[in-house]
Amino acid sequence: MKALALALLISLPVAAQQVTYQVDGQDYQGYFAKAQGTAKGSVLLIHDWDGLTDYEVKRADMLAEQGYNTFAADLYGKGNRPIETQAKKEETSKLYKDREKMRRLILAGINESKKLSQDEMVVMGYCFGGAAVLELARSGEAADVKGYATFHGGLATPEGQNYNKLTAPIFVAHGGADSAIPLTQVADLGVQLEAVKANYEIQIYSGAPHAFTVMGSPRYQEVADKKSWNTFMGFLEQNL
Repeated sequence: MKALALALLISLPVAAQQVTYQVDGQDYQGYFAKAQGTAKGSVLLIHDWDGLTDYEVKRADMLAEQGYNTFAADLYGKGNRPIETQAKKEETSKLYKDREKMRRLILAGINESKKLSQDEMVVMGYCFGGAAVLELARSGEAADVKGYATFHGGLATPEGQNYNKLTAPIFVAHGGADSAIPLTQVADLGVQLEAVKANYEIQIYSGAPHAFTVMGSPRYQEVADKKSWNTFMGFLEQNL
């Protein structure tokens, strides 16, 4: 499903390149897909719990085909692409326990993206990446970001955090049958966003499990994937 090596995916129809950059003296490796034709804007894509692999590359290429310069950031470090479930849990746990570092890594990805494209930006992510997107949205540390989008991502708000500093619209795509992130978290997020009069949209897809967008996996649900993708295309058109 996500086993292809990133290096094997460079010979794609869109103009693309691997990008090595440093954060706190450590090497990280992102992936930049250049928009076909005149760019409509930029997207920063944050990977799920197994790191930046062929799935994120595929999505970045799809966005480039739609006219968006897309930088898939790396939050784990160059060459760190865990395969075993326990290893994936350990990597995400490190960043959940050090949210300041998580935000610093996302901001580094934004800065690297800006070196490649000066267009206005939306930040989006899948699963773990979706939780990271909301972490950044709550922080208010990226005031120039024009929108945030999360697909089957973690929705719980850590103790002591809130959305008072939110500066841009949010789109949330969630599976109604997601056993990892229950609908109670969706409802709670809605309450929080309403409390700060946020500009947001939450879509729930009946029967869709966690990770419903991951093509080729047993959890993939085509209807929910296409609906969420089409809504996201509209979100980009509206905010970029």
